[in-house]
Amino acid sequence: MSRTTNEYRSGWMSLLAKAPPARLAALAPDLPAHEVLRAPEIGAIMLEGRIGGTGGRFNLGEMTVTRCSVRIGETVGHACVQGRDKDHARRAAVLDALMQGEGATRVDADILTPLREEAQALRNARAEKAAATRVEFFTMMRGED
Repeated sequence: MSRTTNEYRSGWMSLLAKAPPARLAALAPDLPAHEVLRAPEIGAIMLEGRIGGTGGRFNLGEMTVTRCSVRIGETVGHACVQGRDKDHARRAAVLDALMQGEGATRVDADILTPLREEAQALRNARAEKAAATRVEFFTMMRGED
């Protein structure tokens, strides 16, 4: 793998994992032939938090995840997605494998770019909604010394 692939892989894996399963299926309806190394399996992971965001760690709770590993040719793709959607995990793993090969440019243009744009639009809409409820506080000087 090239240095560039390693630098960007965590980004596209995150994007695929967070994508709405139905939208990912619509963008990539047909999966190429692949060998399943680890069939989609459901499990749980422990989420950790930090006191004050930077302090000591504590266990926040568990989250259900589904993981999958596939091989296309010599390339191995992995995915770990939130929830119990086995099809989502398999599709994300196949797309991870494709992004490491010759078809990466096409997969990026046809699948990842629309997902990136939709995720950014959702973030912008949430930010606008939050900004509409923002309250500014100020202190007035009282006439007393």
